[in-house]
Amino acid sequence: MAATPMLPPNQAPGNANFDGNAAAAPPTPGTDMTGICFRDQLWLNTYPLDRNLVFDYFALSPFYDYTCNNEQLRMRSIHPLDISHLSKMTGIEFMVSEVMEPHLFVMRKQKRDGPEKVTPMLTYYVLDGSIYQGPQLCNVFAARVGRALYHISKAFTTAASKLEKIGYVDPENEGVSLEPKAAKETIDFKEVKRVDHILASLQRKLPPAPQPPPFPEGYAPPTTTEGEQAPETEQTDPKLPLVDPILDQGPSKRLKYA
Repeated sequence: MAATPMLPPNQAPGNANFDGNAAAAPPTPGTDMTGICFRDQLWLNTYPLDRNLVFDYFALSPFYDYTCNNEQLRMRSIHPLDISHLSKMTGIEFMVSEVMEPHLFVMRKQKRDGPEKVTPMLTYYVLDGSIYQGPQLCNVFAARVGRALYHISKAFTTAASKLEKIGYVDPENEGVSLEPKAAKETIDFKEVKRVDHILASLQRKLPPAPQPPPFPEGYAPPTTTEGEQAPETEQTDPKLPLVDPILDQGPSKRLKYA
């Protein structure tokens, strides 16, 4: 990209000799110019790119502000990065903050209000001969958050589409699909034995059943005849009732409440 020439004073819009067909002025320094870059291959083939000449190369780009203090030093034949002179001035200035010769040079645009009071404004970097404007921190955060939200939204959309496919049932084939499942349901005897074993172990852990209540007064248990004696193995304890007294107590007595 060739350098954008500055308009001479006699071609300024306020001048009577201004020609409307002349080249337009470059964008105002300080605006968002992150979408463009500058490179002058002819200058790079002629001069070496080092810390002493990088400012002269940066001054050819549209990112340079001709109202800065460095330009005033250049007009006085003083090196534009001489900090001994810049610290005595106030206003806009450019400084080289980081250098990795010959590939990377970081230029910082700042406003100086005193010898020790400066406010950073913008950052530019020269990478292998191409000059770019560094993005501001708020723009970096906005871009990263927007990218993260895009991927999160895409992930939820993909997950929702897969869940819909898993849970989808065709209404026409709903009855047909349920019949084979019912036919395949068989009894698992191993599972039945396992349940029986669990119930038996729980029954063994339970306390023994309580003794039945005594016979009511006036109740005579039925007697057996001489020929109908129970065998010795089936003889029961004479103390225990032969029948269930709860079932043979007759009709239940209802309680009367006052």
